[in-house]
Amino acid sequence: MNKRKFIIGSRESALAVVQSRMVLGYLQEHCPELETELLTMKTTGDKILDRRLDQIGGKGLFVKELDKALMDRRSDLSVHSMKDLPMEVAEDLPLVGCSRREDPRDVLVLPEGAKEIDFLKPIGTSSLRRSLQLRELFPEARFESIRGNLQTRLRKLDEGQFGAIVLAAAGVKRMGLEHRISRYFSVEEILPAAGQGILALQGRKGEDYSMLAGFRDPEAEDAAAAERAFVRYLDGGCSSPIAAHARIRGDQLTLLGLYYEEETGTYTKGTKTGGRDQAEELGEALARELREQTAGKHKGGA
Repeated sequence: MNKRKFIIGSRESALAVVQSRMVLGYLQEHCPELETELLTMKTTGDKILDRRLDQIGGKGLFVKELDKALMDRRSDLSVHSMKDLPMEVAEDLPLVGCSRREDPRDVLVLPEGAKEIDFLKPIGTSSLRRSLQLRELFPEARFESIRGNLQTRLRKLDEGQFGAIVLAAAGVKRMGLEHRISRYFSVEEILPAAGQGILALQGRKGEDYSMLAGFRDPEAEDAAAAERAFVRYLDGGCSSPIAAHARIRGDQLTLLGLYYEEETGTYTKGTKTGGRDQAEELGEALARELREQTAGKHKGGA
């Protein structure tokens, strides 16, 4: 009997491949009727490394090529880091599931052998969201953009270009590099990017993805729905310093959000709790509240 071919599209970075292999491994174990294969490709976002993402077009640069492979039927599923996925997803290429969430926190990584941050050198971070919040924790620090895959960033750090770098715990752990972590930042200290630690599975409209049911995680799906609704309402791209993180306890969801207004440099954090079944509405409601609070701050001259 001929097996049905099922091709998973992935960015070609080592981390993206490790993440895609998590889905591949699940299908190989649970769906022996499928002949699974990995198709890797370099995306525009992987090629342009000398500028910040907001200067070259944001999140979409990491998915364009993968979207095209899905549309051209060269692949059947794309695996993304949820935080890299644009807030607006094409109707023909819907999200068909999320993985269980890995550690959502941001972490501090020091050069090999160092015990503390050398503030004579910059802290490397790829996002305004991180540098905005890090300034509160390390007022004496200066920050510089660092792009490239995980190994490239670690190499630049160990070569002495930076006093420290800040990364997502999820990627560091998935790459087996947990020993490099010097400090975990609580989500209250540095609010993570929406979707951080979650893998997004994107498919083609009208196709059957029921074979992924056992891989999918309903808690992560509800958390991602709330976080993404918050960012979408505020129109935040990859580089906007807007952040959201949902915690789920039973059927309750608590969303933490950060809204930053670039014109005034004012930012506001807040939380909202409600039913998990209202995830998107909660995200929008918190976004609306924080935007109004921020507008109120500079009306009052604060």
